[in-house]
Formats: sequence, C-alpha cells, structure tokens
Amino acid sequence: MICSKTTHRLLFAVAVLFACLASLSLRSHASADSGTVKADALSRKKLAERLEPFYRIWSGKEDRFALRVNGSIQIDGTPQAIQLDVAKFDDQSFDFVAVHPDYTVSVHRRQGMTAMVLPKHKKVFVGNGDVEGTDTLVPRGISTRLVSNASQIGPFVQMLGQGDAASLISLASSLIKIEQIDGEESWRLGGTVKIWFDKTDVDGRMHVAVDSHEFTVSLLDELIPASPATWSGLEQVAIDRSEMEEQFSRGIRRAWEVVWPSHELTIPKSLSKKTAHGELKYVEGQRLVVLAGTPEQIGTAHGELLRDESQRCIDSVLNSFGSVQTIASGRWFRHDLAAAYARLRPFIPEDHVAETRALAASLGQSPDLLEQLNVFPEMFHCSGFAVFNSATIDGKLYHGRVLDYMTTIGLQDAATTFVVSVDGKIPFANVGYAGFTGSVSGMNAQAISLGEMGGRGEGQWDGVPMATLMRRALEECSTLEQVTDLWTKSPRTCEYYYVFADGKTNDAVGVAATPEKLELIVPGQADARLGEGIQDAVVLSAGSRLETLRARVIENHGKIDARKAMSLMSRPVAMSSNLHNVLFIPADRVFYVANADHHNPAADRPYVKFDLNALLGESGLISAANAAAKEAVVPNRIPLSVR
Repeated sequence: MICSKTTHRLLFAVAVLFACLASLSLRSHASADSGTVKADALSRKKLAERLEPFYRIWSGKEDRFALRVNGSIQIDGTPQAIQLDVAKFDDQSFDFVAVHPDYTVSVHRRQGMTAMVLPKHKKVFVGNGDVEGTDTLVPRGISTRLVSNASQIGPFVQMLGQGDAASLISLASSLIKIEQIDGEESWRLGGTVKIWFDKTDVDGRMHVAVDSHEFTVSLLDELIPASPATWSGLEQVAIDRSEMEEQFSRGIRRAWEVVWPSHELTIPKSLSKKTAHGELKYVEGQRLVVLAGTPEQIGTAHGELLRDESQRCIDSVLNSFGSVQTIASGRWFRHDLAAAYARLRPFIPEDHVAETRALAASLGQSPDLLEQLNVFPEMFHCSGFAVFNSATIDGKLYHGRVLDYMTTIGLQDAATTFVVSVDGKIPFANVGYAGFTGSVSGMNAQAISLGEMGGRGEGQWDGVPMATLMRRALEECSTLEQVTDLWTKSPRTCEYYYVFADGKTNDAVGVAATPEKLELIVPGQADARLGEGIQDAVVLSAGSRLETLRARVIENHGKIDARKAMSLMSRPVAMSSNLHNVLFIPADRVFYVANADHHNPAADRPYVKFDLNALLGESGLISAANAAAKEAVVPNRIPLSVR
C-alpha cells in the first residue's frame, strides 16, 4: 500500500481541475491587477454571454456534448501537464479520459456496463449489469452526487441547475467583485480567478487561471464513443459494477472535500453527544470519545457517536486512496486489501473482530468492509523518541511520537482521541481516527506508552497486524517486559520500528521487528542504523529527520521538559504529511496531541493536553474490574537481547 507523492495526488489533480472550473464564483481573496477595470452591467452581460455555452454543460442542460481541458497544475509544487476529454452521449453514457505524463486512465459508461481502462498497465476493469444504490455515475444529476456541502463548491453546484449564466453572474456579483480588464476579453473574479477568451473565437474556447493552475476549456464538435473492441489486447478483470461506481463517485466527492473543504470541515461544530456506552466531547477543538463496556457495546457506541467522521475515513481510504492506488498499481485496491485481510484474519483476536463488526452494524456498513479497512495502516513513515533521567530537566520520562502519513487523503477530518475501557482489560488512550479500532499511538492506565514507525516488507502479512498488536499491548500489558513478550511470542508482519516506554520505572526501549527477528535497542545503545547512543534516550527516525532529531536531543540534553519535548518534533523532523504528533508523559498519565488540519501539518498546530486518570474518573463508565486493573505492577527491567 505504498505510493509516491504524485500518486497520492493523482486523483486530486483531476478533482482540482474540475473544482477550478466549478469554483469561479467562490474565490474572494483580494489581489492587485494591472490595467483599468470596470464592473458595470454591460461587462457582466458580456461575460454571461461568453460563459453560457459552458454553463449549459456544467448545469446538465446539454443532453450531448464533448469538451477538452488542457491544463498545467501544481502537484507537489511542480507544474504538470494534464489533458481531460469528457463526452456525454445520453442520460446513461459518457466517456472520460485523463492523460498525464505518468499515467493515463479512462472511464467509459454505457447502459449496462462501466469500464476503467489503464493502458500503461494493459488492463481494463469491467462491471456489467444493473447498478444498485444512490452513489452511481449516471450522467443525469451527477454534479450533485459528486459534490457535497462539505466542499466549498457545494453551494455553487446546487445553483447550477437554476436559471442561466446571466442569473448566476448576477448573483455572484453581489458576493464578489467581477471586473473586466479594459480593452480585453478578460475578467477577474474575486481577485484570484482570471477568465479570458480569444477575440476571434466566439464561443468555443475559454482560458482560466486559478492560483497556480492554468488551463483551457474547449468545446468540441464530437468525440467518437470508445468501443470495447479497442480493449481486445488488454487483460479484462471483472468488478462488481455497483462497487466500481460507488468507489469512483464517493472517491471524487471526498477528493473535492479535501481539495476545497468548507467550514463544515475546517470549522466543525463542537456538538457533544452521549450514548449508552460512550460519550463524545470536545477539548479545545479536538474530538474526544470515551467508550466503555463489552466489545460489542464499544463498537456500537463508536458508530453512534462518529457516524459522519467514520464515513469520511472510509471514503478517504477505500474510495479516494483506493482509486488512486488502483490507477498506480494496475490492481483493484479492494481485491488487494481483501487478500491481505484473509491472511491477517487468523491472527486477530475474536473480541477485536466482534467490536469491529458491531461498529460496522452501527454504521450500516458491510462487516467485511470495516474489517478490511482496519488493516489498512500497514505502512507509516514516522519518528519517535523517549528521553528521561539525565536527559530531562526533572528526570521525568517524555515519549514523543510523530505520525507522518498522507494528509493528502483527508484523514485529519476523522482525527479522534479515544479513551477506551473494555470490560476486564486495562483502560487506555488511543490517538487515532474514527472507524479504526486498532492503534498506532497510545498510552494505558498502567503508564505504558507506545508508538510505531513503518519500514519495508510490504506483503509479509502472515501474522498479527501491527495496529492489532499495539491495541493488545495497551489493553493487556502492565510492564515493558510484558510488551516485548507479546511481540516475541506473536507472529509479526512486515518491518516495523517501535518506541515502548514505562512511566512507572522511567525506562524505554526501541524495537526493530520483522517476521523473522526482534531486536531491542536500549537507552544509550549505539546502532548502525541510528548512530551513537545518547545517554538516557532512545531516538528513532530515518535519513535527515534522524540527524535533526538526534542533534536536537543532544543540544537540549538535561534541559528537556514538556515544551522542549514538543519542539523536538517540529519540522523538519515532522514531514509535510505529518498527521498527528503526541507527547506522552506516562508517569503522570498525561499526554498532549496535535492534529493536522487542511492547511498545516500537525507539527504546526497547537497541542491539547489530556489527563487519562481524570478522564477515566470523570467518565462514570469504568467498571469495577477495570478500576482494579489500574493498580500498578512493579516490573523487572528489560535486559538487552536479540529475540
């Protein structure tokens, strides 16, 4: 499940182009422009006349059309050329072709068939038969299905079917400035959008510049419908048609929410909720969910409290990312995920499966879908450290955890800190995401904290999923030795690195784990991958990020407190894809969380403090069995060993 930065944004590149087209009346930032401008009724009328042929297409009023978009868009800061051809033949049929230097993809829909063609992979995915459900690619009314009000362009799309271009321009002019550049067939909308037309081309071509994206939209006389005969030399893979159309429609809709989020996502309402076995509250704007009870009760409460957030998470991973990964790999993403899950399933505890299935039922989702979703985080690129004793100003242990992974797919919209108390198990805090029941960052009531870093070895899935092992350690382990014993005795997947810490004994250990070998790296130990040892410190990362993190720990050795520990995780130790940062102070059962938003990585966002003991005491949901489990156990120190 690895893909390059360009691949991460492949689907979003397409969404950006259409979002640019559809957002002409939405951008309102002020900017200076050369030339004299005028904003009178005559200039608006002229603009409306020029836009009318395009407006009729965008609003769905043309039963048959063909257009081409040639553009240069910024992907990861680099201008990249892309061409889109779109042709509608009737209310059931269309062709869509996207050509980019690194990929070509086309989608073809007919009355009884939908196909996605990947020429570079010599493969075509074909779905036949009727389409069930509401998330389809039927051309009629497709704009309202591909764009939600969680995107800035949602309200605009709702307006498209009403009136004509003149009425739209009239309405837009009451909200933003529409200025014609004197002597030119050119207009500036809201300060950052420029539209211009060739003087000799009356109604067939429009040029648009939005931010760093520039493209030309051309109306074509005709596009010849693609014929399945042209795919005869390609490998054909049968896909459930409803699944295919749902993945594309929900994936594009989610992509627009990520590219241009509305206030619904950027300034979400902080509405608290309660249910029988859980509570949702907000702490300084961050989402906190407290869950307690049996696995089934916890899963049900999770779904009841986080229905919308879980759906966004599902759409980000399975639909947006899934479509991108299919285009990049030439393999149907859900088939790959299902195959991985089939190998991982025998190693997942039944109570975890029961919780996930209860979550699926609560969300109205397929159990298979949720179970497969929860083995997705098999490749995270991260950093972590633990410093204590002589390294810190007060001798206390500080455990930092940096999660760097794909902010581009919008997982930050589902960011949730959980406090979970399963009957008969150790209560724990899990810094995670709605819809996920596993863990990648957590601390329990026994002062054990854990963070992981992904390595190589994708495909080595005959073992316990990483996020499942992390969850088991949080709810089962009271000592570092118990944690390492769990890893030693469990069949493992892929290659992962971990920092485990114990606030009761002021001790920590680094771990390098593969299916074949488990290595423990104790504080102060030199390692060929990590450099010379640092007294009373465990520092894990890679490349230049490791060099920077080591330099910061050495420079601040003996002076590190909570504030300095957070600064150790700032950029560039954290990458631009930094989803969340956590600072655990396990001795105090306190932790600080920073989550990315749509404009900033987590490292540039404020940290929010959580007190696990206080939250457990306040919740009123903790059973007597779990209260008893909070009694401290004095462990033995872990010997240096290779297991």
